[in-house]
Amino acid sequence: MENMKNYLFVIALLLFGNISIANAQNMKSNVPVLKLNNGIEMPQFGLGTFTASKDACKDACLVALKNGYRHIDTAHAYGNESGVGEALNESGIPREEIWITSKLWPSEYGEGITMEAIDKMLARLQTTYIDLLYVHQPVGDFVGAWKDMEKAVVAGKVRALGISNFDANDEVFHAIVDNMKIKPAVLQIECHPYAQRNDIREKVKPYGIAIECWYPLGHGDKGLLSDPVIAKIAEAHNKSIVQIILRWHIQEGLSVIPGATNPDYIKQNISIFDFALSEDEMAAMRSLNKDKRFFNMTLEQKQGFVNFKMND
Repeated sequence: MENMKNYLFVIALLLFGNISIANAQNMKSNVPVLKLNNGIEMPQFGLGTFTASKDACKDACLVALKNGYRHIDTAHAYGNESGVGEALNESGIPREEIWITSKLWPSEYGEGITMEAIDKMLARLQTTYIDLLYVHQPVGDFVGAWKDMEKAVVAGKVRALGISNFDANDEVFHAIVDNMKIKPAVLQIECHPYAQRNDIREKVKPYGIAIECWYPLGHGDKGLLSDPVIAKIAEAHNKSIVQIILRWHIQEGLSVIPGATNPDYIKQNISIFDFALSEDEMAAMRSLNKDKRFFNMTLEQKQGFVNFKMND
């Protein structure tokens, strides 16, 4: 009887909020998942950390995780992987509930070289495995890097492999997709309503490759973020233009990783799962495509990345 009383007392405390489980940080939002071509499920929505300093990244990740995010995207080139790792361990959320994506820089490409780089990445992230690992740019010995990445999958250090910015041309795309043992599960590219990348999206369909979008808000383009078509849809749903754009990504079946360090923006960005765009609204969003990209560095210009060493 005493045990029963204690049990009921604990339940009552839980119900009235006097006791929290992991400070309520384990609460998940209704974020959908994408089933990748290797059978693994990836949260479709996440936090981008591009341009965030280590400390700002850590703080942003902690806010995001507390508010239901379970997908964090970083890269060696961002210089903030250690901030992600600290947030991961301080969040109180089991590692297996959080999807961590990172990217290798071209100076880390090559058999033997890449495996060492992966081990260093794991140390920075304070984890034993990475959920999704990209080759960041299609220059240098990315084929040699991929061979080591495949070995890392076999060793349990990586769960899924991806190609970032391999929309540069057919040659770099097919060098990986057609010739490697493990096929890419995800292609990360610039994508937003003004550059919907329909040609690339069709190109990857036969391979079952998911599309993940960087610059999902058009790099903050004022024209996109004040577009009257989107503004009208936003007013109808009592949502912001940003939220409508992110919701469009989700309904298009794209993975989207908006970057933010402002806690209010982080919270607002994930508040997109309590409504849906109608077919007419989706058609209106699709009509905005003008193939207008905001990052236009050529493949030749990217060749300089090969010799640019990243600090650990």
